[in-house]
Amino acid sequence: MADPLSGVLRRPFDQQVAAFRARLGELVPTARWDDIEREAHDRAFMVAGAQKADLLADLAAAVDRAIAEGTGIEAFRKDFRAIVERNGWHGWTGEGTAAGEAWRTRTIYKTNMLVSYAAGRHAQLREGGFPFWVYRHSGAEHPRLDHLSWNGLVLEADHPFWAEHYPPNGWGCGCKVRGARTRRGSRRLGGDPDKTLPDDWDAIDPKTGAPKGVGKGWDYAPGASVQGEIRSATQKLVGWPYQLGKAYLTDLPPAQADAVSQAYRRLPSLADDLRRYAERAVGERNGAPIAGPVIQGPYRTLGLLTSEQADRYGAQLGQDVSRFDYTVDSAAVRQ
Repeated sequence: MADPLSGVLRRPFDQQVAAFRARLGELVPTARWDDIEREAHDRAFMVAGAQKADLLADLAAAVDRAIAEGTGIEAFRKDFRAIVERNGWHGWTGEGTAAGEAWRTRTIYKTNMLVSYAAGRHAQLREGGFPFWVYRHSGAEHPRLDHLSWNGLVLEADHPFWAEHYPPNGWGCGCKVRGARTRRGSRRLGGDPDKTLPDDWDAIDPKTGAPKGVGKGWDYAPGASVQGEIRSATQKLVGWPYQLGKAYLTDLPPAQADAVSQAYRRLPSLADDLRRYAERAVGERNGAPIAGPVIQGPYRTLGLLTSEQADRYGAQLGQDVSRFDYTVDSAAVRQ
């Protein structure tokens, strides 16, 4: 069976990045994973046990880069190790063993990928005006039976089911929702318009406080409370792939934007990418020519200027540079 992440790790889309960056305006220190609940996650970033501001900014930058640039889990793990060491973070769940670290990094990476994807898709479904939504199971090898029972369910977009059952519906849930114009058309998307909800579909499980089949704290629709912000942010984006790396950060409060931008420039995975970028620009790696065609953009961002830097450079240049970023120019590398 396919990994639930397989459909999420493709090129990120604007709404997904905007949905995640809507959370960076508030970096919240926490002791436990459930210190923040439900739709509060739409506007806040947390990692359970991370309580220092610099640590949270570093982790936010690492997750942001994984989502916005699709760097992959191994690059995220390299950044995570460096962040833990630099901040002297101890006592985190999974610390002390390779298996524990692998589990914790995958949990952070996978959860943020799936939730940001879900929030971005929710925005697309609303923007697209699809009158019917189709629940699609992930095809996981060991399915949760309740999730599997919802596979193919076709309901109106404003049906109350979606308020608490829009996936992910628990840790690691890779279920998705697709939009259809008609009930008949939903069949092409794997929908079964004849399927109906059981009478007790909204019954609350006393053990979780959520509807039956939905994990504790997952009974909300990711991104639903920030639809306006996501729509506004994506409309501002110039249609260049290069711009996605810095898009939406300028809408954050200055302190958060500065912290994330500075943390971004500290990531080991960024240093690795810059080295590879320079090698492609000159056409050599370790002194040997790079075989085959070399395709890359003309610029590589290093993240936004901080507000202090923007004020200083703006005064020198006599213009507003608050939305500017540090870049590496491939032509300059070749000189």
